[in-house]
Amino acid sequence: MHISKAEIEVRYAETDQMGVVYHANYLVWMEVGRTKLIQDLGFSYAGMEEQGIISPVIDLEISYKKPMRYGETATINTWIEEYNGIKSVYGYEIFSPSGDLAVQAKSSHVCVNKETFRPVKFKKMFPEWHEAYEKAKK
Repeated sequence: MHISKAEIEVRYAETDQMGVVYHANYLVWMEVGRTKLIQDLGFSYAGMEEQGIISPVIDLEISYKKPMRYGETATINTWIEEYNGIKSVYGYEIFSPSGDLAVQAKSSHVCVNKETFRPVKFKKMFPEWHEAYEKAKK
């Protein structure tokens, strides 16, 4: 299983009145993690979009364990939890600088045609990605 690591420095604008990271910002950080994972495997999400394919979120599970605060650096671990050639499920763990688990999450995605939003078979359209995902998954 390949685990990608990315770091995010918590910016003031990402915090709420309580001084902690606003919950929706973790979703943006998960996207950073997915993008890094795809890059680690040798591919580009932007390149896929240029071919008219997008990969929307179809399901999301997230559990907030410990708040992150302005000035801290979050470490985002991302991996392929499940993959079947059509649907990809990514796993995430976001850690505080002290190594405490702040967030645990999963997001499920399918690839669709950008114009029609009809599903496409990932393994057929992107056979190299398919092979890389098969090798990298949990």
